[in-house]
Amino acid sequence: MERRNYSQVTEFILLGFSTDPIVQVLLFHIFLVLYMTTVAGNLLLIVAVTSDHRLHNSMYIFLANLSFLDIGFTSITIPKMLINFLREKKSISYAGCFFQVYGFLLLGETECVLLAFMAYDRYIAISNPLRYSVIMKTTACVRMIGASWFTGSVISSVDIYFLYQLQYCELTTVDHFFCEVPSLMKISCSDFSAFNMVKLVGSFILLLLPLSCILYSYSHIILTVLKIRSSRFKAFSTCISHLIIVILFFGSAIVIYMKPEHSGHLSYKLLSLFYTTVTPMLNPMIYSLRNKDVRGAIRHAWRFEVISNPQVLGSV
Repeated sequence: MERRNYSQVTEFILLGFSTDPIVQVLLFHIFLVLYMTTVAGNLLLIVAVTSDHRLHNSMYIFLANLSFLDIGFTSITIPKMLINFLREKKSISYAGCFFQVYGFLLLGETECVLLAFMAYDRYIAISNPLRYSVIMKTTACVRMIGASWFTGSVISSVDIYFLYQLQYCELTTVDHFFCEVPSLMKISCSDFSAFNMVKLVGSFILLLLPLSCILYSYSHIILTVLKIRSSRFKAFSTCISHLIIVILFFGSAIVIYMKPEHSGHLSYKLLSLFYTTVTPMLNPMIYSLRNKDVRGAIRHAWRFEVISNPQVLGSV
């Protein structure tokens, strides 16, 4: 096979899930509904937090930022996948592929750190409620969010730098539904041992370390909740639902990014759906929309919109 430099590559072909036209149309409608649900749920939360001053505290500021990340996270991958479902040639330009990788890494890695800070916030709120307002002031919350973005920016920039050095052979077919790092490494002709080491270090910092902090925080939260007599079941079920979503997000990412040799298998693609599609859709439902304060803020925002703009009601 003739070897060519990566600079000569103008596009990649994304194989996706199936070549059957009927299956592709079905998948298009399924993922369109999932994407619209994700964007609508997360936008509702952002609107609720920004429009209601009662939600201007650290917990809801964290949640609004999580929703912003989830909207961007899914918008990096799903719209292109939807377009390719309806196209015969499922291509993505070289520049578009690396833009997708960088955006995906930046938002995903930022979210990993943010989830750890959110678990710490809940730990302080439940374990030390009397000092919560002192410890988790707005300035502390903003610093944590800034630290999340800074960490995600630095590590994603390092990742994309090493990925950009890779060379590709004639085969530029990516056996995935989007440009993901392990899939691009699989088709590279380069020696990526150095990049593998960088990726493992990054995975430890952004996956294993935050997950350990989250599990530690939630173990203390659950122990504290079990000591509370009133509303114990509701608080316990909320903690468990949060923990399940976190484990789905981190667990699937750990398997894929720390065991990349399975890249290309159907199970690998299905596993990727957990952190690209499933958890961003479930986050607002699990973290926020079940919360009576958030629901009240949404109803308040809707009533205000109807009063100030009556034709909205007539158009429904």
